[in-house]
Amino acid sequence: MKTSRVLVIASFLTIIMMLPSCAVNPVTGRRQLMFMTERQEIRLGQEYDPQIISAFGLYENEPLLALIEEKGREMARVSHRPELEYHFRILDSPVINAFAVPGGYIYFTRGILAQFNNEAEMIGVLGHEMGHITARHSASRQTQQQLGQLLLIGGMIASEEFIQYGQYAMAGMELLFLRFSRDDERQSDRLGVEYASKIGYDAREMANFFEILIKMNLDEERAGIPNFLSTHPDPGDRYNSVRQEAEKWQEELDFDSWQVNEENYLRILDGMVYGDDPRQGYVEDHVFYHPELEFQFPFPSGWDLENSPTQVRIGPPGREALIVFNIAQQGSLEEAARGTLQQLGLNVQESQNTTVNGMPAIATLSIQPTQDQQQNIRVLSYFIDDDGTYYVFHGVSAEADFNNYRQSFEATMTNFDKLTDASRINVQPERISIRQVQSTGPLSEVFRSLGVSQNRMEEFAFLNNMELTDQVPAGRLIKIAED
Repeated sequence: MKTSRVLVIASFLTIIMMLPSCAVNPVTGRRQLMFMTERQEIRLGQEYDPQIISAFGLYENEPLLALIEEKGREMARVSHRPELEYHFRILDSPVINAFAVPGGYIYFTRGILAQFNNEAEMIGVLGHEMGHITARHSASRQTQQQLGQLLLIGGMIASEEFIQYGQYAMAGMELLFLRFSRDDERQSDRLGVEYASKIGYDAREMANFFEILIKMNLDEERAGIPNFLSTHPDPGDRYNSVRQEAEKWQEELDFDSWQVNEENYLRILDGMVYGDDPRQGYVEDHVFYHPELEFQFPFPSGWDLENSPTQVRIGPPGREALIVFNIAQQGSLEEAARGTLQQLGLNVQESQNTTVNGMPAIATLSIQPTQDQQQNIRVLSYFIDDDGTYYVFHGVSAEADFNNYRQSFEATMTNFDKLTDASRINVQPERISIRQVQSTGPLSEVFRSLGVSQNRMEEFAFLNNMELTDQVPAGRLIKIAED
């Protein structure tokens, strides 16, 4: 217990040495307590950026990225932090989301870009995310998080019993400050309207995007979770406040016209991947297929599979066990096994050379001790050499549960195989198709004339932020998705 106290006090001194200071907020001009300097913000963004790209992947659309970068730089010049270097990314995810991290990094998913119906909507959200950066909301959240940790550490020093739970409480503090506050969101709304208006865009269109958020709130499954609502809570009355703020700026700036640029934006979207991209892996009948890398493997019925660019995670509903699948970067099968096991800090108990569907493999059984050593983690690993690409499976569970899951782990790992079925290798994603309405009529009739099936009409109405009963004039452009 004495050692625990020493470690806690050392942690306390470490945080104290961070020397918080009163900085002037670039937006409000008021002083605020801030642990993070601008240089630290930039460094943090530089650290986050490759992690975010690794987790989601980048989506290649040069005209769309060029538009975002051009307007982003233009907006930065009229922002409250024009000297900051901004970076813009399109992430390869169908989820409807946009977010910013400290240091000037702004991210759009292709899912949210597909959901916008004109440049002005996109510019408004771009300005909103830039507002989080210019107002230093992330740095402020970080400061509040660290202040919360100071209070927790103080409590741990005062209470021996609290020491046991301190690490879990700190993890909870990180989750607590994951979202921006409502005040932060409203301030970013105002800044987004200001920045969009100052570069000549009709910021009232940003309010129209809140209609989409309200629909997402009513039907979260349609949009996917996590989504824009995960970090931007309660669209509610923000619709009205954004419109009012936009009208105020339009009166003050008094431009001759305000850009919306619907047709130009929609034309850029034409051909964009829509929804999940099966080229990066897809599931059918409890088998995971990867057309690009040409492999396949089954997984247990009833288990959930989560696919990302860096790894696949599979687990039962209760999460008492987990299968993790990824690729090792070492130069040989033996190096892949040895390096991976060392990196994970696993104590190998058994190791054997084997084959998996004719491919050389190494199977290991390991223990990962926990701090209290009362509930160790047992790990079954398979390292498979597919013509010089080294695939890795880890089946993980508590030692007491391992025998309940070992058969499921092995059934997945030992049935890894090359994908040779041309019909599965050649599968293609759906893509957005921009179509011009030929005859004025209800949206439902327009969809019917374009061959849209009845069961997808609501989905595509949402994609266009319309209702099926809305009258659509001839000549208007709309979005559908096609193979």
